[in-house]
Amino acid sequence: MTDRYAVVGNPVAHSKSPAIHAAFARQTGQDMTYSRLLAPLDGFDQAVERFRIGGGKGLNVTLPFKGEAFRFATERTKRARSAQAVNTLRFDEDSVLGDNTDGAGLVQDILGNLGVPLAGKRVLLVGAGGAASGVIQALLETRVAKLVLANRTVERARDLAQRFGGSVEPCGLDALGDAGFDLVVNATSASLSGEAPSLKPGVFAPGCVAYDMMYGKGETPFLAAARAAGAGRLADGLGMLVEQAAESFEVWRGVRPQTAPVLEMLRGTE
Repeated sequence: MTDRYAVVGNPVAHSKSPAIHAAFARQTGQDMTYSRLLAPLDGFDQAVERFRIGGGKGLNVTLPFKGEAFRFATERTKRARSAQAVNTLRFDEDSVLGDNTDGAGLVQDILGNLGVPLAGKRVLLVGAGGAASGVIQALLETRVAKLVLANRTVERARDLAQRFGGSVEPCGLDALGDAGFDLVVNATSASLSGEAPSLKPGVFAPGCVAYDMMYGKGETPFLAAARAAGAGRLADGLGMLVEQAAESFEVWRGVRPQTAPVLEMLRGTE
């Protein structure tokens, strides 16, 4: 019988995940389908349970349900516990495994697809919500020299940074000054509303890589601002989307798909 998977969220109609996982399944010869599941904002658990009882094998979880997915899981991986958020659910016979593949997806895109080394680099992560919490541990594991977490509300940055001991330096956006960083990652949702975080041009060191975890047609507002400030290289989050999907696919199927042809396919349809 064909195994069933889906991405659950609200909204979810825009998701590229069905195309990505269909390509992975063809590539690896897996007998599976992958669809979209729109869950009511107040009905995540019920929607997931119906999917599971109906024979579903696993789900990707997108906004705004990653915190609820963390609580829904009966077992959680180390990276899910670190993020306190889940973007991948696997339904086993007697348990529900919760994982978070966002950090691995971001790091693999930067290291593998962009060919940018991170060890010894100064990194600025902008935002202190779920997107940021999902990638901090993975960034720290690359042995960056410094990881600064900046947020408009400094208290939120401090609260999140505390979970990682003294490895992360929290600050407010207005306290950044002109300290230059080798990599600046936008983990806010500002790009979705046509805005960019308020950053001084000096945060982008000469040759800096500016990375927006959001993606869309053309340059995001953050990337446009980074280009104007002299950033040396720009990247959106489409590569991260594909790489985190490959991590999820391996959690479900035990097979690691090749991401380069799928990313090339998506770039060609933008």
